[in-house]
Amino acid sequence: MADTHVLFVEDDDVIREATQLALERDGFVVTAVPDGLLGLERFREQRPDIALLDVMVPGLDGVSLCRRIRDESTVPVIMLSARADSIDVVLGLEAGADDYVTKPFDGAVLVARIRAVLRRFGHAGGAAGAGGDEHGGIEGGGLLRFGDLEVDTEGMEVRKGGEPVGLTPTEMRLLLEFSAAPGTVLSRDRLLERVWDYGWGGDTRVVDVHVQRLRGKIGQDRIETVRGFGYKLRG
Repeated sequence: MADTHVLFVEDDDVIREATQLALERDGFVVTAVPDGLLGLERFREQRPDIALLDVMVPGLDGVSLCRRIRDESTVPVIMLSARADSIDVVLGLEAGADDYVTKPFDGAVLVARIRAVLRRFGHAGGAAGAGGDEHGGIEGGGLLRFGDLEVDTEGMEVRKGGEPVGLTPTEMRLLLEFSAAPGTVLSRDRLLERVWDYGWGGDTRVVDVHVQRLRGKIGQDRIETVRGFGYKLRG
């Protein structure tokens, strides 16, 4: 991880400087800026491996900055919020963030979350990195078909009705989990563990929002909600 470049957008001077020092001690290269417009400029100039964006920053707020980044790149994004407020969390995830951390946060927890995101992204450049992992995941390759939906597990490509579907690496990993067990109900906790690499309890809103985003791309009726249990892919 020594060459991992983190873009950190945070307007609180104390938090920004302390977090930058903590990340640098763990071997990350950090570009820390106090506002969203400067954050977008640095993102375009430097193309970091991951972005940490506070929700409430001046110039261009974190949610809007996340949308701008997502328009240009699949680089992983973690949102930082001073509250565990549902609106902050959902807005950030709907904007394309892959995870979020609530402030105040422990430095070790933040580093663990960053590394978990980078592991599933194959570390740099937003590479999908969605092949088999330590949990099992998808083994072998081939073309899977579910109605008009085609999932190429080797080329990491998805087509719907013959047209390519652009998925973020997190969305791709989520779809691969469903594709590996069509018709099987997958609980939110299982998806948190397999897709988000959470070895501990996590916020299931992360799963719900990503499922909604995935539905919007592959078809609303392709993933079924099984109330009280989780989700399953229609075969």
